[in-house]
Amino acid sequence: MTNPAVETRTLQKVLIIEDEGEMCLVLNILLNEEDVELEHVKTLSAATEYLESKQPALIILDNKLPDGYGVDFISFVKRHYPSIKIIMITGFDGAVEDIAMENGADYFLQKPFTKEQLFRSIKSLLPQAVVH
Repeated sequence: MTNPAVETRTLQKVLIIEDEGEMCLVLNILLNEEDVELEHVKTLSAATEYLESKQPALIILDNKLPDGYGVDFISFVKRHYPSIKIIMITGFDGAVEDIAMENGADYFLQKPFTKEQLFRSIKSLLPQAVVH
């Protein structure tokens, strides 16, 4: 017999596209206990392949990647998967923010960002996800 008091939650998929091991570790530590299912790829080509079979609710996208710029990938995602939300992160060039937002990013975070900034951005884009 099932207990009606126990609520079953469907975890929201979040794809992290980031090639820096330390940043991936930080994101995984911060989001590991939260109401999301994390996946990780290191290149835009791996992200494209991932998206062919799975559609996350949210992408956390770095700008400088080994095979291109995340800011250019935003248009591709929004054209082919318009329901996916995108948080653009970068530590190199804050001027990228205008281009990222123009290309369709839903939120922009400049590295270094705080845990609170990350959680606020996720909550604003995935209101049903529980992040603390």
